[in-house]
Amino acid sequence: MSRTMIGINFETAPGGALIAYREDGSGDDSARCGFFWLGGFKSDMEGSKAEALAGLARETRRPALRFDYSGHGASGGLFVDGTISGWLEQACHMFTRKTSGRRIVVGSSMGGWLALLLCRDLRRREPAAFRRIAGLVLLAPAADMTADLMWDVFPDAVRRELADKGVFMRPSEYGEPYAITSRLIADGKAHLLLKEGIDLDCPVRILQGDRDPDVPPAHAAKVFGAIRGSDVTLTLVKNGDHRLSTPGNLALLRESVLRLAERADGITV
Repeated sequence: MSRTMIGINFETAPGGALIAYREDGSGDDSARCGFFWLGGFKSDMEGSKAEALAGLARETRRPALRFDYSGHGASGGLFVDGTISGWLEQACHMFTRKTSGRRIVVGSSMGGWLALLLCRDLRRREPAAFRRIAGLVLLAPAADMTADLMWDVFPDAVRRELADKGVFMRPSEYGEPYAITSRLIADGKAHLLLKEGIDLDCPVRILQGDRDPDVPPAHAAKVFGAIRGSDVTLTLVKNGDHRLSTPGNLALLRESVLRLAERADGITV
């Protein structure tokens, strides 16, 4: 079920979550390779990177889809009820039901983890949809973040708070504290992939700031090492923070995505 309100589309995803999404660029999915955006933890589809991708879609007449996970942005639901399982299910639903044709999947932070999980799940469950993924662009990919970047580095006091209260309000440099729930941590264990690794035939581009306090460069290198493929690159951005949203950072994002899309179309550069 879907409806539209004030320029934003709404789709009822599995589980009943009302998911807000936008479609940008060309409406002809059968033509040029398009884009599919996966945002970060507590971010939304109106952020600067998502907007840059939408602008690229309009300028190059390529289809693009961006959406808010449940509990994020304009979508329904509560953020504290969110899990990796639920957000991944929504990502799979939006990709398989709301796009067609080839797409470059662009994932930022948690969205980078979800992009890899999307590939893994679609390869197993919907191989035809998996074959439409023509490439990945991952920005500061926070793969396995509930373990590597949360539980494993939390001090004992935070772990006790999670055990006692079920939630920890983690301070953030970007606004109000983030609610980290024990349910999120527990659910994330079912989706860890860095130890096992993942096989990907499509090209993968990882963009990582060297001054990222949230997803350190060493973690991006770990993600790079876990991806088994013949065309995987890691670009370290000098003085880049976690957001990678300066004009130069956004230009690099646009260039990286467009090159993969043109390659999928058979355009040599």
